[in-house]
Amino acid sequence: MKLSPHVVDRDVAADPDPESDPPSANPFVHEMKLDLADKMKVRLSPDLTCISIRGACVLFFLHLSSPIRIIIIIIIVISWDQVQANKHSKSDLYTRLRFPPMSEASSEIGLMSVTVFPVRLLLAAFLMLLAWPFAFAASLGRSNATVEPQSWWRRLVDVALRVIMRAMWFCAGFQWVRVKGQRAPPSQVPILTMAPHSTYFDAIPVTMTMSSIVTKLESQSIPVWGTLISYIRPVLVFRTDQDSRRKTVEEIKRRAHSSGQWPQIMIFPEGTCTNRSGVIRFKPGAFIPGLPVQPVVLRYPNKLDTVTWTWKGPGAFKILWLTLCQLHNSIEIEYLPVYVPSEEEKSDPALFANNVRQVMAKALQLPLTELSLEDLQLSLSQGPLSIPRNSSLMAFNRLICRLGLRATTSDTELTQQARRAGKLWEDRLSLDAFALHLGLPYTDTLSQIHKLFDERGDGKIDVRQYVIALSAVCRLSGPMDTLKLAFEMYEVHSEGEDAALEDTDVAAILEAMLGVRGLDFSELLSAVQPEPKRKITYAGLRGALEREPDLVRRCMRRCAPPLRHTSSASSNGQPGHKKHD
Repeated sequence: MKLSPHVVDRDVAADPDPESDPPSANPFVHEMKLDLADKMKVRLSPDLTCISIRGACVLFFLHLSSPIRIIIIIIIVISWDQVQANKHSKSDLYTRLRFPPMSEASSEIGLMSVTVFPVRLLLAAFLMLLAWPFAFAASLGRSNATVEPQSWWRRLVDVALRVIMRAMWFCAGFQWVRVKGQRAPPSQVPILTMAPHSTYFDAIPVTMTMSSIVTKLESQSIPVWGTLISYIRPVLVFRTDQDSRRKTVEEIKRRAHSSGQWPQIMIFPEGTCTNRSGVIRFKPGAFIPGLPVQPVVLRYPNKLDTVTWTWKGPGAFKILWLTLCQLHNSIEIEYLPVYVPSEEEKSDPALFANNVRQVMAKALQLPLTELSLEDLQLSLSQGPLSIPRNSSLMAFNRLICRLGLRATTSDTELTQQARRAGKLWEDRLSLDAFALHLGLPYTDTLSQIHKLFDERGDGKIDVRQYVIALSAVCRLSGPMDTLKLAFEMYEVHSEGEDAALEDTDVAAILEAMLGVRGLDFSELLSAVQPEPKRKITYAGLRGALEREPDLVRRCMRRCAPPLRHTSSASSNGQPGHKKHD
């Protein structure tokens, strides 16, 4: 059966039991297991964990000065907020931290928690505070818009910061950092692509090279650490703002074409943290300039993986605690040969990104997986119109990313497309007409997008359905904006809250937004307007969804049997790598 954002089998529309979803199949999940035979040869219980943490805290506060205590409290509060957010998340990106039952009164972690952990944390905090005035002073009066020659005192600050940060990582247990290969100079390679991105300890190679990075805007607001980030002159992005993402790509292009005047940009093209069980799809931003890049791969060959920080898994403070309790933490940084793009790759950033991804996956001996940050964002969507897992919008999202449409689709562009689509409400477009409407050349990817909406099988589509699906995946934080946009397209004689539609049109809009078809929305529509011959307005539908957010989910549960799970990982020619924690 053909799947479309308007068409998805109902037997893949229901929400599954989260406990039935194996974490190993999801790169955004980290399951940490302390195995008695292979890992630590210790046994730990929640009671001992609490005692150890309490003992560490007591020793801390007995020996720390007031300013240091305040900083530690801030770190704990921020980490606790993150843990609570993970705890209450409704997504399937979950994890379990399993400890064997306790049979002994002591353990290595318990001992390290009250001895080594407080000392390491104190030294690391001291060194970070020591680095802050250097970074703050060197950042004063410097613009991210223009590049100027680095003065002698800023070069001294750069050396001092590298030494201080290396000492901080040494205190955290990373006594030896193994580096393989040779880093190319900025004049030869302006962009370093690093993968897999799995933890905040990936900052180690950044501090060793003082390269610029692409990071979210909120990173600069982190106390102390935000100043250090500002020092390396990052490219900032607000990930949920389409216009900001477009500007980020333009800034990367500007710096990359500066002939080595700017520092190298170290980019994590995955765009999010994974559990290193596979290499997810790369975002095209690093490859749009069409310049040579140097792939850099990271490995953490530790017996116990305490560093992985995924969307669902151990919280930031728990990872810090367990990592600092290890006697030694290993990290390997390998600089692969410079990748020079072909003419075809220069004109197709998606192809360029995928070929570099294959090179890095081969070096890591990991499989490729066709998941991406956008898929994660879709699966994490919440609210009355949250996108169900295995919705055909997942496939649609991958196709538009392949064409580069998502990165260039802003709110203004969506509004313009909606106006054009609204004028075509009586027409159904063939593939050639669809390509002409979008101003794109014919490609296999565009043909696949067209087929997704060809629910009648006659080779023609309602372009309004395409615009609704595009808005749904590009504006995850504003589903009501998508709903309003759809109402305006379907009722061209009215606008906004005055638009009134028939039941069939409202059902078509909701099915396109959810990527599901064949649902019975009678309960939802009756909640909006109980009369048999009714007209549904945007204001009425929004009010019903706000009063009863579970209405749409109830419709899906009533019509759909349990969801069947499928694996999305594909091999890259290497044996499948199964991660054991």
